[in-house]
Amino acid sequence: MKDGHRRRTLLSVLEEPAIAIPDELEQAFRAHHSLVFHTAYRITGNAGDAEDVLQTVFLRMLRRGRNASPLENPESYLRRAAINAALDVIRSRQADRTVPLPEESSDRNPAVAAQADVSGLRQALSRGIAALKPMQAEIFALRFLEGFSNWEIAKTLKISQVRVAVIVHRTRLQLRKELRPYLHS
Repeated sequence: MKDGHRRRTLLSVLEEPAIAIPDELEQAFRAHHSLVFHTAYRITGNAGDAEDVLQTVFLRMLRRGRNASPLENPESYLRRAAINAALDVIRSRQADRTVPLPEESSDRNPAVAAQADVSGLRQALSRGIAALKPMQAEIFALRFLEGFSNWEIAKTLKISQVRVAVIVHRTRLQLRKELRPYLHS
């Protein structure tokens, strides 16, 4: 009796239709998946996290449904979605992180000490970016991780170039404070 029930359950699972993916979503994925992945990777510094962001961004698009209005600029939307999802990953990682004790060997071996210093710098930058307000973090990522000019950022976010410049300046000052121990100047 149990075997018969298991077989029926297995058959019903196998017979369930696959999730229908709208053509527009599939086209957007084919056209922009590498953009989303690379944007997320530059922010998270980790391929696994970037893959998670890629999946999150496109699942969110799938949940928008067929009745959602079409995206005006899919590339811009997906880049922003990747930045925001990557920042969410960094913030959640920061909330879960414990501080490791420094290893004794780093004092004796300059290469190990330098590697620890670079790792500490990355962690400090991640903490600093995670602490930024969403608009600041997005503009910072577009400017310094994506290589956009202030003009391009202003156009993408539909804000003035002056506002972008002010936010970039303030964000740099804020991050400089966070990174001061690593800047040796």
